[in-house]
Amino acid sequence: MDALRAWRASNLLGFAASRVVTAASAARPLRLRLRCCSSAAATTNQKQQQPPPPPRLPQDRRRRNASTSTSDRDSIRAIRLKKVEELRGKGYEPYAYKWDRTHTTKKLQEEYTHLENGEIFEEVAVSIAGRIVARRAFGKLVFMTIRDDTGTIQLYCEKDNLTEDQFEQLKAFIDIGDIIGASGSIKKTEKGELSLYTKNFEILTKSLLPLPDKYHGLTDVDKRYRQRYVDMIANPEVADVFRTRAKTRNKVEKKGILFWDQAKLDCCAIGRIAILIQYTQNTPLVQNCQSHKDEISVVSEIRKTMESFGFIEVETPVLQGAAGGAEARPFITYHNSLQRDLYLRIATELHLKRMLVGGLERVYEIGRIFRNEGISTRHNPEFTTIEMYEAYSDYESMMKMAEEIVVRCTMATHGKLKIDYQGTEISLERPWRRETMHSLVKEATGIDFNIFGQDVESAKSAARGLPGINTGSRGSTSLQSCSSVGHVLNEVFETFVESTLVQPTFVLDYPVEISPLAKPHRSYAGLTERFELFICGREIGNAFSELTDPIDQRRRFENQIKQHNATRAARAKVKFTEDQGDEDDYSYEVCLDEDFLTSLEYGMPPASGMGLGIDRLVMLLTNSASIRDVIAFPVLKIQQ
Repeated sequence: MDALRAWRASNLLGFAASRVVTAASAARPLRLRLRCCSSAAATTNQKQQQPPPPPRLPQDRRRRNASTSTSDRDSIRAIRLKKVEELRGKGYEPYAYKWDRTHTTKKLQEEYTHLENGEIFEEVAVSIAGRIVARRAFGKLVFMTIRDDTGTIQLYCEKDNLTEDQFEQLKAFIDIGDIIGASGSIKKTEKGELSLYTKNFEILTKSLLPLPDKYHGLTDVDKRYRQRYVDMIANPEVADVFRTRAKTRNKVEKKGILFWDQAKLDCCAIGRIAILIQYTQNTPLVQNCQSHKDEISVVSEIRKTMESFGFIEVETPVLQGAAGGAEARPFITYHNSLQRDLYLRIATELHLKRMLVGGLERVYEIGRIFRNEGISTRHNPEFTTIEMYEAYSDYESMMKMAEEIVVRCTMATHGKLKIDYQGTEISLERPWRRETMHSLVKEATGIDFNIFGQDVESAKSAARGLPGINTGSRGSTSLQSCSSVGHVLNEVFETFVESTLVQPTFVLDYPVEISPLAKPHRSYAGLTERFELFICGREIGNAFSELTDPIDQRRRFENQIKQHNATRAARAKVKFTEDQGDEDDYSYEVCLDEDFLTSLEYGMPPASGMGLGIDRLVMLLTNSASIRDVIAFPVLKIQQ
């Protein structure tokens, strides 16, 4: 009993002592120890001081959270932004325009797998490009692994094989996630790793955000779906799913099942027979059957052309949270389950670019576009386009692609390149005419808009003095709402030049103010590397070297919103009696697509992109005067 009383007393004192220690230091854990002891031992325990703190266990880094904290992400972004500024200060552009490749990583792995360990093959110059997914530095030697659309390969970067400036740039400015181009010869290391023995490299896109942890990948399921481009970077097998989907569709078409997207209908023909006839009150709704057969031929030929150049067909959402990729009034709908507004897409551009960020290098989509605007012989609220994007190329590449597509479609439908359209002979033989917007306007009006600089009022005054310019309330408001010389130039171009471009003409180098998604021109300040293709006075295609600088892109979007709001305010002051619908064209809201800007911060390779209007192309090839003749079920006014 004495031992029990002593044991209880010692533990009560120990508990009281532990409470005092806890109050003094909350970080020290409370420990209660139960012992069976003699009264002598109990007396000794009463005199004992508090127990020493337990030793700290080493941190298990493998158990740390895979996702980077917000503070870490922001600090990394700030550091990389500083690197962008330093690179420009040294005369390097961290967002390149193009890169000429000779091989893909897969092709190199297949062609040079026979090399012996330690062997260098210098007979062939090799040039590749891709995203850095691993990096290791050992004094005068740096190893990097880059990934492209086909696989990965190691870069063997030796100080003695590079210039002093390049090697310092390699160590100080390049991070995992950057997209680079590299050239050199082929080497197999002593350990048997096939590598590019690097002699020259260039930063093509400087990424601002860190990639997910390579050991854990991207495990957040919700984020994988919201930011599919990050999912494709972190988990390359995800991109294989979309490649398989594209290949499955191609195989189905080759077996004779033809898919025809018309008015959201998939009209298929088994055994190469395509018939779509519906009757209402015994009257066929499908008119001009030959035009629709030709449209099927055109779409089929376009797909064959894209496939021959290595493009894969993907699908992007029709319902979008933000209407982007163009400036047009969208259709708005409401999703009951999500309890939010959604928009029918006005372009496929921004989602296709996300695919480039994710690692697909040649993508296209043939799909329906919806714009809540006017109806005419050239315009329908829903129409079909093809948009395509190619990594590591510029707008010169898209000019060649536009010629190739139109020529192939013309040969498929006519068998010749000189065709008749509404009594005018159109020659589609290459090469096609190329002129800048400034030169065409000067040729038509005698005004050189280059002399105005940033003086928008002088440009407006010169435009008002042109004979034939619309000076009525409607035209005056359109001109008055122009916020820059570039907008005035575009107004004059649309009024005096467009209708005169009968033969195929590429109009080049548009002002930056009306080209928010195009890269700045390499040679002329204030212009962009953009072109539009005109045939028979109609715009057939629109293309540019894509803007990949996320900071510049954000600035352009913000300026576009300001210009839109200014135009809307100016037009709201004037009541149009002739056409009330024109006033409503600017009454919609324009917002930033933050997710697209985030995707650019992960890094999009230099690329070119183009959109072609399939309906207008079919109009040309079928000698159809109205867009309604080539759309099976055009939108019409309600019949009273």
